[in-house]
Amino acid sequence: MKIVVGTRNAHKIGELTEILSPVLVGIDLIPATGEAPVEDGASFYENALIKARAAFQDSGIPAIADDSGIEVPALGGEPGIHSARYSPSGEDEDNTELLLSKMLGITDRRAEFVCAAAYVTPQGEYVIERRWEGTLAEGPSGAGGFGYDPIFIPKGLTITSAEMAPTDKNELSHRGQAFRALAEVMATLPAH
Repeated sequence: MKIVVGTRNAHKIGELTEILSPVLVGIDLIPATGEAPVEDGASFYENALIKARAAFQDSGIPAIADDSGIEVPALGGEPGIHSARYSPSGEDEDNTELLLSKMLGITDRRAEFVCAAAYVTPQGEYVIERRWEGTLAEGPSGAGGFGYDPIFIPKGLTITSAEMAPTDKNELSHRGQAFRALAEVMATLPAH
């Protein structure tokens, strides 16, 4: 079963392969090759659909995509849908550094990772959103994962998601939750 993934992020494709393979045996994830669409949606849900629709239209085969990020209540939900482009450079280290600098002196360190996972096929469009609660660390720790993983401490844990084993992270994460739920939907649909 070939599925186009609406991303060029190798970390995400690897993570999605690990999450989806146990549920969708024989799935072959292919990176999108078309031009990246403009993500001008007002929500994770809308941006995930924009990316999945573009990948489907470019390839002609079913496509999945996600839009994910981190929301911090003390900052009014920032960075939210702007998580990947929060700092001027858009680099992971710069994004996390900017977020931590905005949190200086703030004691409410609650944060949530959010993932909207979209699947677009000739039969229809499906989107599932999931959240992963936690808090922000005072500084980065861990070499695993990507994005804000080095500063996110999942609820109930004392380590960052960047310090977790990949299989443990995928079991708990927003992306793992959303794509496992989406895979269950995908498994019920007719083969393309």
